[in-house]
Amino acid sequence: MEELLELKNLLLKGDIKGSLIIVEELEEMSKNDIIDNIYSHAIILLLHLIKQQAENRITRSWDVSIRNSVREIQRKNKRRKAGGYYLTPEELLETLEEAYLNALDRASLEVAEGIYHTEELAKLVNQEELVNHALALILPSE
Repeated sequence: MEELLELKNLLLKGDIKGSLIIVEELEEMSKNDIIDNIYSHAIILLLHLIKQQAENRITRSWDVSIRNSVREIQRKNKRRKAGGYYLTPEELLETLEEAYLNALDRASLEVAEGIYHTEELAKLVNQEELVNHALALILPSE
């Protein structure tokens, strides 16, 4: 809110250069919020993909959670008025890679009733395969 008041004052003064700096800061803050939200959903998505791969089984609840996470990531990433997307496929991949360790930590508490430490669980799953599968689920099909 403070930034909007500052932007208003700069515009009233005719300070276009200062106004553009504030606009860029607001854009960056907005994008960071979107990335944080996508990151949270990416953890849940990866968590269930890890569980599926580690336990070599699929449950309806995991499938639903995966679908919901994918839809939320797609929804948050879509620019409604301007069209297009906030994050490129490369940025989405980077976000998934960053979320992987948190997902793995959470999965270690759930896979096989929590018998694996994170490092042990990491050996049971293929990180690259999981992250690429998650990205394929998220990206719009052509």
